[in-house]
Formats: sequence, C-alpha cells, structure tokens
Amino acid sequence: MAASRAAVLGSPVTHSLSPVLHLAAYRALGLDGWTYDAIECDEERLPGLLGSLGADWAGLSLTMPLKRAVLPLLDLAQPLVKRVGAANTVLLRGSRRVGHNTDVPGMARAMRGAGVTPEGNVAVIGGGATACAAIAALRDTVTEEVMVAVRAPARAEPLLEVARRFGVRVRLAELGPGLTSQSWDLLISTLPGRAADPLAEQLEVGAITAKAVFDVVYDPWPTAFAFAAATTGATVISGYELLVQQAVGQVELMTGHRAPVEQMRAAGLAELDRRRNNS
Repeated sequence: MAASRAAVLGSPVTHSLSPVLHLAAYRALGLDGWTYDAIECDEERLPGLLGSLGADWAGLSLTMPLKRAVLPLLDLAQPLVKRVGAANTVLLRGSRRVGHNTDVPGMARAMRGAGVTPEGNVAVIGGGATACAAIAALRDTVTEEVMVAVRAPARAEPLLEVARRFGVRVRLAELGPGLTSQSWDLLISTLPGRAADPLAEQLEVGAITAKAVFDVVYDPWPTAFAFAAATTGATVISGYELLVQQAVGQVELMTGHRAPVEQMRAAGLAELDRRRNNS
C-alpha cells in the first residue's frame, strides 16, 4: 500500500492549523487519497503511538512538547536535527523513522520574505526549541553577538550548546531589563500565547525600540507585542508565515512534490477568519 496518511502530534493539538495547510496542499496537488489528522499525544504516549503506525503512513508533524522527546525514538536524524536538538518532522520509510527539521529553514524563509536580513543588533526572546531554531536560522546573516533574553538564564545551557554548534555568539540576559535602552535591528519572540504582552508596553513607551519584530504566535493575531511594534513603524513578521513555511517543507518531504505555497497560505488564512467570526 502506498503511504498516504500523515498527522500532526502534540498536546494540546486541537486548534492546530496544520491539517488545514496540509490538506489544502493535497487538494492542489491532486493527492486525493491522502489524509492528514491532528492527534493528541504527549511524551508518555509518543513511543506507543509511533510503534502503532503501519506502512500506509508517510510522516508526522510534531509540535509541543514532542520536538525534543522524539529524538531517542528516531532511527536516523538529519544533520540539522542533530545540531539544533529538535525534530518537527518524522518521515516514515518502511520501519525507519527519519527526523527532519523544517522550522529552521522555514524561519529563514519567513524573514527573507519580509525583506528582513538580520545582521547587527538582534535579540531572541525565550530559550526553548523555537528559540534554538531561531539561533540556527540566524547563523548565515548575523554578524554581531545575539542577545538571548530568558526568564531563567541558568536553564539556558541547551540553547547555548546549539549556538556553539552553529558558531553564533550569544549573550544571555534576563527577560525584560536586558532588552531596554537599546535599539534592535530585530527582535524575535518565541514566547507562547500572551507571554510577550508585557513587552508590548515597553515598545509603546519607547523603552524598547526595534526596526523589525518576529512574533512566532499566530492566533490570536495580532498579538499585543506585534500590534505595538506595528504602531512604531517596525516591520512585523507573523508566526503564521513561519507556520506556512515549515509546513511547506513538510509537504515536500512527505509527498515528494513541490508544495503549493499560495494555496496553503490562503486556506490557513480563511480558517483563521472563520474561527474569529465564530468566536
């Protein structure tokens, strides 16, 4: 049987837009027999779920909290996965599980698409897997030391190790005070939900200034952080564009076809509009 099933795994995963994006790609590509589901799964259930998948499965998308938890369960990890310490994609090839990371190239494409080429004063806010992807995405353009603002600098060793692997110089700072009194070329917030809201107030009063802001949150949009950045005239990159670009990479890996980017982007935006209208 040809592989034709895929899904996104995570917890919580109910509101994931990944099914909308991937199914739009399948329709545009004429892959009528392909399906893509959202499956609630945490670290404890991940080994059993992976072991239950048959030959009809093409691959999986992974979201929180599985991008690191999956690593010991892989048969093969692509070099980028090893260097960044996270996989957001698993290709299923027979009995082999092959880990890939499309977050890093997706983040780089999102910045290029917005005309943002980070070179100088850049800060990454947060220290998790997405922050590690941001450090990796910056490796080819940033020329200065990158500030990483986190709540607990003592717990940032995994991110610092990723930075060392990519040759990116990092300076740790405490979230909040470390960002003030400087003018940033780019601020990348990898904080979930409304966690970056306090930074919006600092943008509004000029305690923080930035030419460009990349907020990885996409729903609800705009976030308070992104809205405040836009009012100051900063270029704003939405987490939705990151979502689309990383999904593009996943579709191409799983299907072997060039992804229909515009159809995927339009389908996701339509779904976000539908959700807002129904809320």
